[in-house]
Amino acid sequence: MARAIWKGSISFGLVNIPIALYPATRREELKFRLLRKSDLSPVNYKRVAEKDGKEVPWDHIVKGYEYEKGKYVVLKDEDFERVDLEATQTVDIQDFVDVDEIDPMFFYKPYYLEPQKGGDKAYALLRDALKDSKKVGIAKVVIKTRQYLAGVKPEDGALVLELMHFADELADTGKLHLPKKVEVGKREMNMAKSLIGSMSAKWNPEKYRDDYREALMEVIEEKVEAGGKEIEAKPKKRPKPTKVIDLVSILQKSLKQTSAKTKSTAKSRAKPKQPAKKAA
Repeated sequence: MARAIWKGSISFGLVNIPIALYPATRREELKFRLLRKSDLSPVNYKRVAEKDGKEVPWDHIVKGYEYEKGKYVVLKDEDFERVDLEATQTVDIQDFVDVDEIDPMFFYKPYYLEPQKGGDKAYALLRDALKDSKKVGIAKVVIKTRQYLAGVKPEDGALVLELMHFADELADTGKLHLPKKVEVGKREMNMAKSLIGSMSAKWNPEKYRDDYREALMEVIEEKVEAGGKEIEAKPKKRPKPTKVIDLVSILQKSLKQTSAKTKSTAKSRAKPKQPAKKAA
């Protein structure tokens, strides 16, 4: 487990639970360096002032807020401290809300909460009470220099703090060009539902992998083996958008394809394994 991001407490009513906050996800991104093409020398970034193009050392850099075009006000550490947000090391639960009432669009980044010394009983009480009541604790929490809305919920024996968007952070779908009322034929609707039914499965997160990352790693390994030489790319066919007049035939083909795949999978599972031949 990574190091705790910060240590503080969860509070609701008069209950106060000491906790530590840990990242609940990890992102395995491939890291690339920018290189000079002629000799593959790494290219470094420099902090350069726009006014005269001169490099600026770290101890000469300050934080500024642009309140008008080209006009800034400088904020020092003391200014951030003046924003006296009460209990900055506290996950302050303000309401308990039914899980089903919250649009998943509001959630975006989870953290694990670990009880600290003396907090086990209260931690377990909150975790189990939330699970039994199917509620989420809606809290406010300050991490570094920003306040977040967050949900506190039970997950696999732990309490999870999931950061949330404030309502004004979600873009309005009214600005999108979306279809209003479209007449959909009964036949198309039934076929679409049949296709959804035939493709339905139980949620298994292990089933889904980062195909792009794996394919990119294969390309990298091929180039390493080839000594960095260019490798001819294989042509790929791009799927064409479905036309309205083709919708029924596309649905029919999809149903047949899914049905055949399901039968093939069922056969491979049912086929008995051949016993291994004994050595002479």
